[in-house]
Amino acid sequence: MTQKNRLQGGLVDRSKKLRFTFDGKSYEGYQGDTLASALLANDVRLVGRSFKYHRPRGVLAAGSEEPNALVELRTGNRQEPNTRATTIELFDGLEAKSQNRWPRLAFDAMSINDRLSPFLTAGFYYKTFMWPKAFWEKLYEPMIRKAAGLGSLSQEDDPDIYDKGYLHCDVLVIGAGPSGLIAALTAARSGARVILADEDSQMGGRLLADSDRFEGVSNADWVAQTLGELASMDNVRLLTRTTVFGVYDHGIFGALERVSDHLAVPEAGKPRQILWRVYAKRSVLCAGATERPIAFANNDRPGIMLAGAMREYANRWAVTPGQRIAIFTNNDEGHFAAQDLIRAGVKVVAVIDPRHDVQRIAECELLAGAQVTDAQGRLGLKMITVKLSDGQTRPIEVSGLGVSGGWNPNVQLTCHQRGRPQWSDTLAAFVPSADLPTGMCVAGAAAGELTNSGALASGKDAALAALKDLGIKAKRIDLPESKDEEYQISPLWHVPGKGRAWLDFQNDVTVKDVKLAEQEGFRSVEHLKRYTTLGMATDQGKTANVGALAVMAEITGKSIPETGTTIFRPPYSPVSMGAWAGRSVGKDFKPTRLTPSHQWAEEQGAVFVEVGPWLRAQWFPQPGETHWRQSVDREVLAVRSSVGVCDVTTLGKIDVQGADAAAFLNKVYCNGFAKLPVGKTRYGLMLREDGLVMDDGTAARLAEDHFVVTTTTANAVGVYRHMEFVHQCLFPDMDVQLISATDAWAQFAVAGPKSRELLQQVVDRDFDISNDAFPFMGCAEITIAGGIPARLFRISFSGELAFELAVPTRYGDALIRHLMELGQPLGVTPYGMEALGVLRIEKGHVTGNELNGTVSAHNLGMGRMVSTKKDSIGAPLSAREALVDPDGLALVGIQPVDTSDTVLAGSHVFAEGASHLPQNDQGYVTSAGYSPHLSSSIGLAFVQRGAERLGETVQIVSPVDNVNIQATLVSAHFVDPEGDRLRA
Repeated sequence: MTQKNRLQGGLVDRSKKLRFTFDGKSYEGYQGDTLASALLANDVRLVGRSFKYHRPRGVLAAGSEEPNALVELRTGNRQEPNTRATTIELFDGLEAKSQNRWPRLAFDAMSINDRLSPFLTAGFYYKTFMWPKAFWEKLYEPMIRKAAGLGSLSQEDDPDIYDKGYLHCDVLVIGAGPSGLIAALTAARSGARVILADEDSQMGGRLLADSDRFEGVSNADWVAQTLGELASMDNVRLLTRTTVFGVYDHGIFGALERVSDHLAVPEAGKPRQILWRVYAKRSVLCAGATERPIAFANNDRPGIMLAGAMREYANRWAVTPGQRIAIFTNNDEGHFAAQDLIRAGVKVVAVIDPRHDVQRIAECELLAGAQVTDAQGRLGLKMITVKLSDGQTRPIEVSGLGVSGGWNPNVQLTCHQRGRPQWSDTLAAFVPSADLPTGMCVAGAAAGELTNSGALASGKDAALAALKDLGIKAKRIDLPESKDEEYQISPLWHVPGKGRAWLDFQNDVTVKDVKLAEQEGFRSVEHLKRYTTLGMATDQGKTANVGALAVMAEITGKSIPETGTTIFRPPYSPVSMGAWAGRSVGKDFKPTRLTPSHQWAEEQGAVFVEVGPWLRAQWFPQPGETHWRQSVDREVLAVRSSVGVCDVTTLGKIDVQGADAAAFLNKVYCNGFAKLPVGKTRYGLMLREDGLVMDDGTAARLAEDHFVVTTTTANAVGVYRHMEFVHQCLFPDMDVQLISATDAWAQFAVAGPKSRELLQQVVDRDFDISNDAFPFMGCAEITIAGGIPARLFRISFSGELAFELAVPTRYGDALIRHLMELGQPLGVTPYGMEALGVLRIEKGHVTGNELNGTVSAHNLGMGRMVSTKKDSIGAPLSAREALVDPDGLALVGIQPVDTSDTVLAGSHVFAEGASHLPQNDQGYVTSAGYSPHLSSSIGLAFVQRGAERLGETVQIVSPVDNVNIQATLVSAHFVDPEGDRLRA
């Protein structure tokens, strides 16, 4: 195998040959190559097809800005679409194939779109496929979906691991070019904790791409010396292959480290990628600059590249894209690229520069005042047409053309908090404005410093500024001497001509498309972007946006600053879905939480049910029971007649402590808590700001400055977030601390007439739990079983004499076993979720079914709980007319007239004789179950004027279930409405 376009030198390791395939054909490269450099070395110029017109495309750039060379990488369950060939590190056995083509790359049937381009102009999708209407779903949409898209997914599970992690530093340096390296060194020598992150596999930035820029030392040696010193420091972390993709509030940055993407298979136990959340006190952005093309007819031919990319391929990877090269540039950097190519042994036939007064720099022909007007060679560049300064045209045979339209500072991360860049006439580019994310400085080419000395000086200054802000004394650092040439440019955005001139290569946006957008009124840069899809591809228009904005400015007769620019949002470059998910896949996507008694319940043969994230015992079948109702009825009757035990650990538990704990709860709950005595528990109703009910629960006061709040299982997270919001945002001056204690305490409901008798055998004798000493709604910190710390609450969800006993979670399994053993003589019975539901419906207690986010305290019959003597969240709006409407919904009980009928939750309530139409709907059933105590199906329902209609017969209708029964509206308290049992 020969690598036709391989040069001498470079930074690749020629002792390590690597074999790879592209579209099934085998090639060779070297350690250190990218897929793009290896393909170019093997004279593969055609690598893909464009998205819209399926035009042949080749490599344009050398980094993450690449819009053309998107390939499918690997096969099987590791297949990865839309991967940039320019960022893929070559490894032995790599398999890649082109995408967005059929049947093959060289002959793509969908290239018919290119012939139909007059009908597929910008915005055609807004005007086409409108008629006939019926064709959309049956013809147009399927056709578009089949044609759309780039790569394909394997539809198999990804076998690799993706991790997430957290990093903290004083100074985060983003980018490891000359400015980034010197900034990191300045901060690190001064003792600051430094993270230096760069998206490349090798640090050095443009120093890897350009010829030597230092006096007396090579680029590679200076980079190696600097990195060696940084690597030796304990306060420095070097992150290669790491893209800082987003800037977020409070000094938080998102970074993706590609740990194993350069390997065929990750090493055992190693993740493929890590998504880092970086907390930085200060940041220095040294992201460099991106070269932009010049638009001219057919400037998308394979073989036409950015001149700076050609320079990098020659200097870093010892590769030329062709044997005869020309350079088309409007700035001096293009000349330096030609000079480096010639030095590497590449035949440069001409440098074409539209500036008339330019001086020759490279040892080749200079065509001053000339422009490239066209390019020939459909599958690979063969010839360019040059318009000379005298107006004559000249064809030049070439196999590669390097184009440089100037350099755009990479300002993307400066925009992530709505900062807007400003225009620099000197650079003919946008540069960062003073409106930067908090704590950020910008240095190097990203700040518009395009010389090596300027980059070094600005990197040092940015680090010194960060150190000063942090109060860290800076140590002296001397800058190396640089070889520099002043950056000079004369803007040229596009060459007028008849053919299509390409601006956005990935989304096939042309100069004509921008002109059409202006013609149709889409002159705003935001409208231009969306109408033409400019900058909306995976490269986010890194090489396209400025050129297109310049064209719009030219058409409208405005300056580029007047025309404006769009800004950028995260991510800077694509982040894989696997990285976002991390390890939250499969069962870990929605982890199942187990109660402390889960193992014991499994041993008892319990049937389990998912309750939010929890797996809870639904019922405990016994020998001889053939239907779940038999088990549930037995458990319900046991609680009513003897004693039952239920694991209620899943209820949210929030520790509220601090001198203002009572005052804080007084704000959060609509009823009063300020005067609640120590040792007492109170039922509380929590309202949203709009006055509707958020949740209910209890708050037990264990000390003057210590409460334990319980929430419903479903709302545990939401209530905790709400309370944190109230504390941090509404009442930050209150002395109160909140801790979620749900997982810290195992909690069991012990309910029934014999519940006290059972607990007296468990609670240590120092604690009196008699009715007089420990009355209803009492609470206390106690010990059990000879000194184990515990909390006891005299509260009842069943309507019976009941307690809730909490112990540290590690004792939960032992406690359930201990309770069941001691309770055997009393006939103790474990009961599950179904029995718990029946018991609470019999008593009229509400849960998530009733607290559905649409009801008010008035609807629940708890309007009087909303205190008018204090201010609390939601209280003012809870008094709105619609929320206290006497004709509104009220919570009532439902019992069928024929006790053999079944009430179904979700059924609707209609007056007797009324037709079952929406306008006659009077309410709905929220919860239902069979009550063995009443030998009847029962339910809870919200019914219009329900409290006034007790005893009335209504129709319960569920068309979905074919249910239509007669029922009576009754009190929601089916059992012991006076509450004598729970106070016994």
